[in-house]
Amino acid sequence: MNPILMMLALLGGVVFPGEAFAEDGVTQGQFVANNVWMMVATGLVFIMHLGFATLESGMTQAKNTTNILFKNTFIVSIGILTYALMGFNLMYPGDFSLGSWFGFAGFGIASPADGNTPAYADGGYTYWTDFLFQAMFAATAATIVSGAVAERIKLPSFMLFATIFVAAVYPWVGSWKWGGGWLDQMGFYDFAGSTLVHSVGGWGALAGALLLGPRLGKYVKDRMHPIPGSNMPLAAVGVFLLWLGWFGFNGGSVLSADPAATSFTLVTTCLAAAAGAIAAMFTSWFIASKPDLSMALNGILAGLVGITAGADTVSIVGAVMIGLVAGVMVVGSVMFFDRIRIDDPVGAISVHLTCGIWARSPSASSRRTPTTRWASRRSASWCTEP
Repeated sequence: MNPILMMLALLGGVVFPGEAFAEDGVTQGQFVANNVWMMVATGLVFIMHLGFATLESGMTQAKNTTNILFKNTFIVSIGILTYALMGFNLMYPGDFSLGSWFGFAGFGIASPADGNTPAYADGGYTYWTDFLFQAMFAATAATIVSGAVAERIKLPSFMLFATIFVAAVYPWVGSWKWGGGWLDQMGFYDFAGSTLVHSVGGWGALAGALLLGPRLGKYVKDRMHPIPGSNMPLAAVGVFLLWLGWFGFNGGSVLSADPAATSFTLVTTCLAAAAGAIAAMFTSWFIASKPDLSMALNGILAGLVGITAGADTVSIVGAVMIGLVAGVMVVGSVMFFDRIRIDDPVGAISVHLTCGIWARSPSASSRRTPTTRWASRRSASWCTEP
């Protein structure tokens, strides 16, 4: 058993040593352990926003740092507020009013009667933990767009876009799978959001880059002129913070502290990231005849995005192969977008859209199947009586 998960389980047993099994077979102690892990995962996903901010700042010109940091601060703040206002109930409506395309359970958040008991979410977490974990995901999609449009968008315009995108676009698309909509009914599988988070953000990034055009001086006549990042150490810190945050992004998407599923998911996640780094490193080195740190860093992110769709189901060899292919693809994608003069200062389109499309899982099972109007549910098998 993973040592951290063992500690949480023991903590649950110490706090509630004599608790009987709940109706669904989950003890109060196991419920505590599950919920604590989910709160830790929520904190790790929150750290990813710091990673995005530092990566974007390091990969762009120093004169734009304040603007970039302001955008990233606004995104996570407005994301949490709008997800509470409408996003959570838009993403998990319970019932769809327009076929399987759209549903809305109302404004605001309020815990149901069993929201803080093991009866909620099969004992995986409380209603409030559910909301906060999902809110961290919501803001991530808009943060992806921020990097692609960096250095050439007015702050008020981006704030308006981010508000609409995180309040309505991401939750609505997410409801098609994780809320039980038409994608879920077709058997589509996306464990932690390669499509529903990363490629959704990547499509938004591509649209923004196309509308805004390139930065001044990036493409002159028939030549591309690189605009180097101002602080590569800061960019590297950002990538490693994102890698750390992915432990919560994918590990938390198990939706319980299941020791086997969580530890396996973290292993496949790390293997894909490492393979992506190596593939991008040597691919760019072969093409340009010299090493390129920015490509190696994007290779890590490419591997992480690629594995996110099926981190719980792929084999060990499969995880490495997914990362290797994603690492090669991200280098080719960056070069392709430069060739067609789509300016992306941080490579967000290549990392999140290209590798989000590439990502897939062989499993046809459902990650999140709603059993009530409030949220997604998944059985925590390690917490039930055999």
